Amino acid sequence: MSTKRLSKVDTLRGEIEIPGDKSISHRAVMFGAIANGTTKISNFLMGEDCLSTVDCFRKMGVEIEVNEGSVTVQGKGYEGLQEPVHILDVGNSGTTTRLMLGILAGTDFHSCIIGDESIAKRPMSRVTNPLRLMGAKIDGRNDGDFTPLAVRGKELNGVEYNSPVASAQVKSAILLAGLRTNNELTIVNEPHKSRDHTERMLRAFGVEVLEEDTKVSLQGGQTLKATSIFVPGDISSAAFFLVAGAIVPNSEIILKNVGINPTRTGIIDVLIQMGASIEIIKNEDNEFEPIADIIIKTSELKGITIGGDLIPKLIDEIPVIALLATQAEGETIIKDASELKVKETNRIDTVVGELAKLGANIEATDDGMIIKGRTKLSGNATVSSHGDHRIGMMLGIAACITDGEIDLHDYKAIDVSYPDFFAHLEQLAK
Repeated sequence: MSTKRLSKVDTLRGEIEIPGDKSISHRAVMFGAIANGTTKISNFLMGEDCLSTVDCFRKMGVEIEVNEGSVTVQGKGYEGLQEPVHILDVGNSGTTTRLMLGILAGTDFHSCIIGDESIAKRPMSRVTNPLRLMGAKIDGRNDGDFTPLAVRGKELNGVEYNSPVASAQVKSAILLAGLRTNNELTIVNEPHKSRDHTERMLRAFGVEVLEEDTKVSLQGGQTLKATSIFVPGDISSAAFFLVAGAIVPNSEIILKNVGINPTRTGIIDVLIQMGASIEIIKNEDNEFEPIADIIIKTSELKGITIGGDLIPKLIDEIPVIALLATQAEGETIIKDASELKVKETNRIDTVVGELAKLGANIEATDDGMIIKGRTKLSGNATVSSHGDHRIGMMLGIAACITDGEIDLHDYKAIDVSYPDFFAHLEQLAK
């Protein structure tokens, strides 16, 4: 198991370019693969998860050229997908698994999906059940709740589906399957609005999508037309340096070209509510997704309550928000976040357990955690990512303010979404 020794830093200063958004990189490859024509993707995230998506669609006969930071997809439409000879291995990528199920359900061939040990524990029935309502034939462990999964593609029917969870992956899978319905309407309702990258990208590829509050619908039978996509910097990756800039003494960090999609900016809302010194300079040139440069400085923070409609906008950032809360005066309560239990790890238990090793005053609840600050973190401890990239990065930032050295086990898990994470951290610490 890979181990990295980390130690405290005096300050973090400088400018970095955050790697491309993981969610958007996945979708750009998938949509390009089922579109007609050549799709060019720039600032693509060269992380292991996104490369798993590339590999899966190559196995279905799609010609995909990958260069440093750019990808070219030669799409031949939905009908151009071919039955894969080999099993589709998604690695550690839940996004690849769930969105690809929506695409595979409406093909005219048979396919099998498998992933790593972590993926084998992640629930898929939230996607397979609504797809079955549309007529999909999907088999797998525990009646299709876990990989391996087998999909026998067939003609689908439009449905009106009321989603019990605010999940962009569930919504996206249903919308992608909806493209293969008999010109019937596919509708998704959610308790809260989830991230809308799929809706935005479908429009960029020429598909008409209708939105009303938390309801999204499209007409089946529409085809995608190839386009060019610039992938903004991933705000979920930027979150770690936003927190670092706020809690490391005498720091000022400039993050360039970060995506500020309103369904993803919960971390910015939290920083502002906690009193952080943050400035957002919007770039009006990108029509597809809003982007901005963000400046963050060392800040005096106060505890707040985080829950409700804000949770879907920051679900992936909660591990590092918990670290942020340890350096805020007073109590921070994170609630309504039971979705954390079905991520790469049970992130409630993992975050609480690992931060407690460093002396944080933190306790788990059924749907979140309670953190009492301000707490001086102490090192000379061994911590672990537990194979979860966001836990690994959170602990990497924690080491910046922790007295004593930290040994971080399984730090290579970070390569899933941010291969240059430690290089960027060292660059800012010089």
